[in-house]
Amino acid sequence: MADPEIQRQVKFILSELRDISKDKRRTAVMKLGMIGGDEAVRALIRTVENNQEDLIVRGRAALMLGKLKDNRAVPTLIRALDAPGFQTPMNAAEALGRIGDTRAIDALVDFADASRDKTRVVALEALKQLGHEFSDEENAEPEPELECPKLP
Repeated sequence: MADPEIQRQVKFILSELRDISKDKRRTAVMKLGMIGGDEAVRALIRTVENNQEDLIVRGRAALMLGKLKDNRAVPTLIRALDAPGFQTPMNAAEALGRIGDTRAIDALVDFADASRDKTRVVALEALKQLGHEFSDEENAEPEPELECPKLP
């Protein structure tokens, strides 16, 4: 049976996750990721899936799921690759690499192909962590950024 003090803390953090203040919710997902456990994983998955949630809260929840390395999060994180914004998809890609479940390979290849810059680098790194073998057609290195000439 879980420690009653930890259960009390998780219950309090879950109430913060429902707070009207997005700052409290942003902090709550980080706390849940630090405490871990079944209830925390389920709450973080629900947070990533919540399309009405603040994008930073969702992104941090994805990041914490990667820290916890729970395979139950893989389908949610794959769907999160298509989330709006920058942080949630990037953190979802990183989390999928950390979790190490090969079910994510096809989605990460598609995500890398459709991404640029930092999100592409994160997706390619996640694929390497999953042991993905890059074909000749797949570019395992991000495209170099073109430098714009400086105007006088």
